[in-house]
Amino acid sequence: MASKDYFVALSECHFLNPEVMEDSSYHPNFQRWVASVGGVLNAWTRRDPDQPWPEPRAEQLIKYMDEAGVDVAFGLREPAMNVTGYETCLSTNGFIKREIAPYPDRMYFECNVGPILRRGVENAIWELEYHVKEGNAKLCKVYAPEDDGPLNDPRLWPFYEKVCELGIPLTMHMGTAYVVPSPCKNTHPSLLDEVLLDFPDMVVIAYHMGWPHTEELTGLAGKHINLHLSLSGIVGYYERAPYRSYHAIGQALEWAGPEKLAMGLDLPFDETKRIVDFIRNLEMPEELQEKWGYCEITDEIRANILGLNLARIAGIDPVKRVPGTN
Repeated sequence: MASKDYFVALSECHFLNPEVMEDSSYHPNFQRWVASVGGVLNAWTRRDPDQPWPEPRAEQLIKYMDEAGVDVAFGLREPAMNVTGYETCLSTNGFIKREIAPYPDRMYFECNVGPILRRGVENAIWELEYHVKEGNAKLCKVYAPEDDGPLNDPRLWPFYEKVCELGIPLTMHMGTAYVVPSPCKNTHPSLLDEVLLDFPDMVVIAYHMGWPHTEELTGLAGKHINLHLSLSGIVGYYERAPYRSYHAIGQALEWAGPEKLAMGLDLPFDETKRIVDFIRNLEMPEELQEKWGYCEITDEIRANILGLNLARIAGIDPVKRVPGTN
């Protein structure tokens, strides 16, 4: 398979409402949040903190999708309600649906109905069902760092039951909570083990490879048939520190298999080509195949990671959509 023929799909593409961002900037935790985002980006991208970002809007993302050969993106709100003391969120589901509306063949809806416990489980369940049945949501993200309990909080069981009933895959922030004022205690991979033991049919995509608990999460993905791994965000780190990626991806392929590893973005949109090209051209060094037992990265594996796995999970057709590549 030639590289140009790969179908590429990215989940966790955050759009932000610029008016709300400006209106929220006076909150002390907003300023702390911005500073901690800078710390993450230093690791994931080594960007100059003063380097301007593309505006986090759909009309900007589509340009970088075309440049990088990305066919499909999943638009997602950025709640971050705890940075304003839960006064507001930085973008809403309604905002995301308006953003993606001009691009029906290129952008899909990844909803977020949290913080589930804080707002009331019954309210989150109602909104989830509405977005699945009326809004054509293909994925739903659970972001526990800003909620009132961990992923295995028993109060979440009715929400998980509704997820299984609706058959919508969950995307979950997994591993450290990268930004303040969010605690890390709500999203350790071990918490997900208990959830999936009770809900074995629930399909979960765990974001960021669960860093820094990647090995533990990888083992769980081998244990639970419906647990998938996503390179979202952390792939920026892997590209600039490739031997880290060789070990993380090599272990994921060995333990979970090539059908359970998917791409995501969660980066400034002008980073898109860098991270997609990294996976598009990914090779496993022979020394690591020999000494660590990792498998060769084949065209089939690249195709699965770049888009086929995510397309299958989300229930979309993996057909090329970048202009000029059909």
